[in-house]
Amino acid sequence: MPLHLERVEWMPSPPLAPGDGPIDFEHLDRMTFGDAGLEREVLTMFSAQSARLVHRLAAMPADTGALAHTLKGSARAIGAFAVADAAARLEAAIAGGSDASAPLAELDEAVAQAQAAIEAILHRS
Repeated sequence: MPLHLERVEWMPSPPLAPGDGPIDFEHLDRMTFGDAGLEREVLTMFSAQSARLVHRLAAMPADTGALAHTLKGSARAIGAFAVADAAARLEAAIAGGSDASAPLAELDEAVAQAQAAIEAILHRS
């Protein structure tokens, strides 16, 4: 029986070792299809969303795990892998009933660094 091969278009995965810096701009470029306007829009939305979520997380509400999960997904989408990793650690601490103060502080710092990088990009152009 002959082997039938066909070409399938696919979306590249995030790199196994993200680039240096709080935002992986190669990943962001792939996710926004190289559209500078779309890049600015998603960076603006992420900056606002992450600020709101970090503010809510500081109070450790009952839905802290869900909020951390939301932030983790948003961060991965734009290439803010340090934020995503910190959010995952907070989510795991909450799920495991561990003290969440250190993961929360780490998340706060990662978000601050990502927001500073985003602000630099948005004000550069």
